[in-house]
Amino acid sequence: MSVTRPPRGAGRPTSSRKTARQRIRSAAAEAKLSDGKAADGKREGRPRAKPSAGPGIGQAKGPPRPPSQKRVQKDATTQTLATGIQTLVVTQDEADMRVDRFLTARFPRLAFSHVQRIVRTGQLRVDGKRVKPNDRLPVGASVRVPPLELDVERPRSSARNEGDLEFLKSITLYEDKDVLVLDKPAGLASQGGSGTTRHVDGLLEAMRDEKGEKPRLVHRLDKETAGCLVVAKSRFAASVLSKSFRSRATRKVYWAIVAGVPRTRQGRVSSYIAKEMLPDGDSRMRVAKHGDEGAEHALTYYAVVEQSAQKLAWLSLKPVTGRTHQLRVHTAHIGHPIIGDAKYFNVENWELPGGIQNRLHLLARRIVVPHPRTGKPIDVTAPLPPHMRQTFNLLGLDTDAYDPIVEAPEE
Repeated sequence: MSVTRPPRGAGRPTSSRKTARQRIRSAAAEAKLSDGKAADGKREGRPRAKPSAGPGIGQAKGPPRPPSQKRVQKDATTQTLATGIQTLVVTQDEADMRVDRFLTARFPRLAFSHVQRIVRTGQLRVDGKRVKPNDRLPVGASVRVPPLELDVERPRSSARNEGDLEFLKSITLYEDKDVLVLDKPAGLASQGGSGTTRHVDGLLEAMRDEKGEKPRLVHRLDKETAGCLVVAKSRFAASVLSKSFRSRATRKVYWAIVAGVPRTRQGRVSSYIAKEMLPDGDSRMRVAKHGDEGAEHALTYYAVVEQSAQKLAWLSLKPVTGRTHQLRVHTAHIGHPIIGDAKYFNVENWELPGGIQNRLHLLARRIVVPHPRTGKPIDVTAPLPPHMRQTFNLLGLDTDAYDPIVEAPEE
């Protein structure tokens, strides 16, 4: 009896009738498809490993992943909107800027008096610490700024801009694309303050360029002091010029009319100076001792150019340091205060000669500063203000007289 075998594969499902070779080829094709383009035409990447629920036994836990920059900015924005507190980082261009100038540069509509108040009261912190308005900021420092009271920005009329530009042009002693040197009139403040609405810093608003950048003051002169005032027309120029002033690469000569005649016709005044509060709430600078709170060293060279009998003397002054009211304090300290100085004049029973105006007789006569780009010296001289010109004429003083202060040391 013959037995007939069923054909190979009979009785099995069609899908399982593939040979081993066919199955290998099919698997290879599927692998190629997954590495290449998917059936829908989009390229698929390799499947990502699922993150583990946590470290297993004996598995070391890695460091936490830092938040992204986008997340940090979002959190900072949320914090600012909720509290009004801002955290600013000092950039390379802002390195070594004074705290008060850093704020006025970042917030042009912030009143200078408000700047002084938030710093003085400790509301502003640098890297978590209290600072003074004249402290310098290092690159990368974190500046915590409290909610600010910005002045309401009022649109400037074209007529006002033109008027301010015309005035600035009339007092310009030197100008190029980086630097502006003004002949600041006596009675015009350098910056705004309590009750001060017209000042050089405000007039410079008329010089904003198409990018909104405004010229910046590099240093300041007292309100009643006339003469050379340096202004930077860009952030780059401001940074370089500020360093020139701090490093004493800038040379300054002042002229003053003082009471009496110093016995030593050429000399130096070296002392420490600190601020003191007066009973009426005002403040002034005083000669202090080393180690006193807030005391800073101040050095001034002086020379008698000419004199009027023993009543008055024309002094040429070279400040090596740049402390607040330094020349006014130093001349008063040696017993020869500047005439017309309501704050520091301290000679008893002294009468102002007839015909001389009772105004501060102090002029920032000359300044020599390295150009921020070329390094070549910019040498500018300011004329006498009207009240000092009147005094020079009355006393017969010659502005072309030899000035011995030019030979005084620079440090």
